[in-house]
Amino acid sequence: VQVAGHDVRTAFEGTAVVEMALEYRPHVVLLDIGLPGLTGLEVAVQLRQQPILKDAVLIAMTGYGRQGDRERSTAAGFAFHLVKPADILQVLQILADVAKRIHLED
Repeated sequence: VQVAGHDVRTAFEGTAVVEMALEYRPHVVLLDIGLPGLTGLEVAVQLRQQPILKDAVLIAMTGYGRQGDRERSTAAGFAFHLVKPADILQVLQILADVAKRIHLED
């Protein structure tokens, strides 16, 4: 599926996110912290343990916005912590920045 010019995959449960990411090898993962099964924090830790995903940009999309929540997401490996409803322009800017970085590395 294409969304705003980006190839998109979706999963609705933590273990499925890990499996999909290992297969698909995304550059960016938009991840809810409150997933069923493995939490988004647990998923982030597992993704960070995978060498093939070490450069993936993890973005927390969550209703949890306290300072402690932000600290936990950073510790788990997230590069960004966006509180829902996230600013779509901020999300698109992050995606554009990642795409530009990937293009420069090619």
